[in-house]
Amino acid sequence: MLALVMLINRTGAMVLPFLSIYMTQALGFTITEAGVVLACFGLGAVTGSWLGGWLTDRYGNFWVQTLSLLVSVPLFLIIPHFTSVEALAAIIYILSVTTESFRPANSVSVARYAKPENITRAFSLNRMAINLGFSIGPALGGFLASFSYNWIFYGNALGAFIATLTFVAFFRKRKGNIKRHTETTGTPASPTRSPYQDQIFLVFSLLCCIYAICFFQLLSTLPLFYQKGHGLTEGQVGIILGFSGFVVVIFEMLLVHMAERRLSYASSIFWGTALCAVSFALLPIPTGYWILYLSIFLMSISEILAMPFMASVAVKRASKQNQGAYMGLNALAFSAAHVFSPFIGTHVADNYGFNILWWGTAVVLVGISGGLYFVVRKM
Repeated sequence: MLALVMLINRTGAMVLPFLSIYMTQALGFTITEAGVVLACFGLGAVTGSWLGGWLTDRYGNFWVQTLSLLVSVPLFLIIPHFTSVEALAAIIYILSVTTESFRPANSVSVARYAKPENITRAFSLNRMAINLGFSIGPALGGFLASFSYNWIFYGNALGAFIATLTFVAFFRKRKGNIKRHTETTGTPASPTRSPYQDQIFLVFSLLCCIYAICFFQLLSTLPLFYQKGHGLTEGQVGIILGFSGFVVVIFEMLLVHMAERRLSYASSIFWGTALCAVSFALLPIPTGYWILYLSIFLMSISEILAMPFMASVAVKRASKQNQGAYMGLNALAFSAAHVFSPFIGTHVADNYGFNILWWGTAVVLVGISGGLYFVVRKM
């Protein structure tokens, strides 16, 4: 049922993939100004991830998720009224704090309701729902954008509202799995230890953040590249981004099941990160649209092999008493990437061109794949 809530919510998630195009096309922002606003989304995500983890440990995951979904509804509705760089950056920051506080609470829900032996598959199912929604949302968003960009924000508000009703109706009186997750990755933290004092987990989180900075070009500079570098329309951009989510939906559970049986956490994360490097290295090849689909296909496989196992490492490193803090730090690593990814990506693309951005991203990912392999093995 958590997966169904995520599916409904993410089907309405049309704003972020089109936000950079909306700002440059409808509002006339420069690429750099669009990057600043997207960086404010990242700052809000950092704040929301920390706040969501803190609130979850104190008040429970149910109330954090409910309020996050509910408060986001009016915020989406008023965004079209903010048209200056400063005003849009402010409202996007507030929206991001609200929506991203949902993530650590939702991760704790997955850990609480899943059986211990199914943790990674539970995260994969939840992510599969996210990506099924993401495959529908951008395609629908591209269609709505052809009429008016405002309809993207209204669609996102509707998705959040329906997700709120569904979540409250099903989980209001439901209790989690009381069996403790005894299987661990390395030595679990003590019940009172803060993840911010767990040095090897901090290194792991930093490497995850750098991976995410590279991967999240998917949400900022990649749609601009499709439009400016290949002349794709909003509808075509929505279709290719939707294809990414479709690939994850089709292959995620199968590949995660195979990886669990045949690969260690370290190996799966290594290959996932390495495939992401290959996907970006393909983008400068001047062949045609097929290379865009091959690139995003490999990027989707990268996501399948890397991200569920990164979340599982965080869950198994934590104890029951500090799961919210550990999942908050894990979410924080990815949220911080939302700050740096658009800022770095748009700056490099604007000053040096998209090809330099893609080659540089690929080189960084090669180094990160080795670092993650080493650190996860140590854990």
